[in-house]
Amino acid sequence: MEVIDLRSDTVTQPTEAMRRAIRDAELGDDVFEDDPTVKRLEEMAARLLGKEAALFMPSGTMANLVAVITHTRRGDEVIVGDESHILHYEVGGASALGGVLLRTVPNDRRGRLRAEDVAAVIRPEDIHFPRTALLCLENTHNRCGGTALSPDDLAPVVAVARRHGIPIHLDGARIFNAAVALGVPAAELARDADSVMFCLSKGLSAPVGSLLCGSRAFIARARRVRKMLGGGMRQVGAVAAAGIVALETMIDRLAEDHAHARYLAERLAELPGVEIDPAAVETNIVVFTLREGTADEFLPRLAQAGVLATNFGPRRIRLVTHYGIERRHIDAAVARLARVLPVAV
Repeated sequence: MEVIDLRSDTVTQPTEAMRRAIRDAELGDDVFEDDPTVKRLEEMAARLLGKEAALFMPSGTMANLVAVITHTRRGDEVIVGDESHILHYEVGGASALGGVLLRTVPNDRRGRLRAEDVAAVIRPEDIHFPRTALLCLENTHNRCGGTALSPDDLAPVVAVARRHGIPIHLDGARIFNAAVALGVPAAELARDADSVMFCLSKGLSAPVGSLLCGSRAFIARARRVRKMLGGGMRQVGAVAAAGIVALETMIDRLAEDHAHARYLAERLAELPGVEIDPAAVETNIVVFTLREGTADEFLPRLAQAGVLATNFGPRRIRLVTHYGIERRHIDAAVARLARVLPVAV
């Protein structure tokens, strides 16, 4: 039985073109800033995101952490959404390693923050209070179902941050999914961010790596933080080469993943044990709710049936379409899921 892995788009395998690029990459020592392949990748990333410079990172988690540390001082406060990846899935690194506090405001169902909520938690100048030093946004928004947020969606909170002189970091792990879904350049989505991170190793299918983009001065400071955290790699052009292929060849094909996700949601909506609104699926992430039973009980049965998925709450399940998943896999996954769904008695 073929296992259908829908846990994440991080399970993608590199393409043959990526494997050839890895083998043939021209290498240097990136800590000395003389790896030509890394330099080329960073230049491409900065250009695509509309920023002056970029820095290659081992992971999106490290890129977000480096951004937070670079923007802040120890004891500062950072505003994040209560459903943000930085809050839920990055091991508390901003606090443990960056020494900053995370102040949460509610995300709405699409991952947006209300301007009035952000304004309400910005600290006034007072000797008793930490300094509000950064606002973090996310696009696409993972825990809110892979929603693609437009500049208009983000404009109200951007205006609040600008009014108070607070920089903005954008967790754009899947920003190219958002760009494809909205039909706009990624640079347009990153326009109002002082820094932005994106991942090569999700829907773009590279084996490893993320990029942090911003001004030249910001990236120069971030390079020191990356080194401090152990992220200064040497002949890393061997993996950066795959990232170049990803940016050259894998962005437009993300539309296939989005189409497969919508088809998956439509098929799931036909099942009596599932709650889902197919119209809410905007990119490659599908989240549904079990009408009976729990995710902890259901996921092992689904895995035994040959479908891997992710627990997203007591009854919520996440499925992610990606390179390597075709329509036939979705039909098979839905059939297997239907067989193991808990039913009301």
